[in-house]
Amino acid sequence: MLERKRLKGRTQVTFILPADAPQGPVSVVGDFNHWNPAAHPLEPRSDGTRAAEVSLPAHSSHSFRYLAAGDYWFDDEQADHHDGNSRIHT
Repeated sequence: MLERKRLKGRTQVTFILPADAPQGPVSVVGDFNHWNPAAHPLEPRSDGTRAAEVSLPAHSSHSFRYLAAGDYWFDDEQADHHDGNSRIHT
């Protein structure tokens, strides 16, 4: 799931997944963090989900995917567009 909050000149994007699907550590990786899996790991939240927040320039478009344990890459079904990667428009 994706949540967006508009801020002055930026958009705060929260990438959210269930706590146990998939199991193990998961990171959101994309052009906004140079595809670095260590940059934005999803962290547990009190509501039973896990999430990572990224602040992106407003009115921009970015490619991303999730990377889970075992080199398992997957897309976000709620992304704005899919072209081999998930895409989000801020």
